[in-house]
Amino acid sequence: MSTLRKLGRRTDHRKAMLRNQVTSLFEHGRIETTLTRAKETRRMAEKMITLGKRGDLHARRQVLAYVYDEDIVTKLFEEIAPNYSDRAGGYTRIMKLGPRRGDGTEIAILELV
Repeated sequence: MSTLRKLGRRTDHRKAMLRNQVTSLFEHGRIETTLTRAKETRRMAEKMITLGKRGDLHARRQVLAYVYDEDIVTKLFEEIAPNYSDRAGGYTRIMKLGPRRGDGTEIAILELV
């Protein structure tokens, strides 16, 4: 059984949201979001970095099928992935910030290590 979190969204909305968050993470290096969204975004971001470490054409096309922006994909393959060439995993870090003021949801920062 899959451990996919549904995040209270329809499938198409959830996939688009995660794609946007992964793209923003690679663009800015860190994002602030809820804890459960950060955990799901981490799963996909680490898969994309692993593909970036492979560096072949098929891996690039797989990342292009997921990440919207070609400039971000180029940044992933040329700048981000080479930094993790000697690392076997754990490319991101989640730091908890505490509850959000409005509804008490746990907020976290997701950043590249």
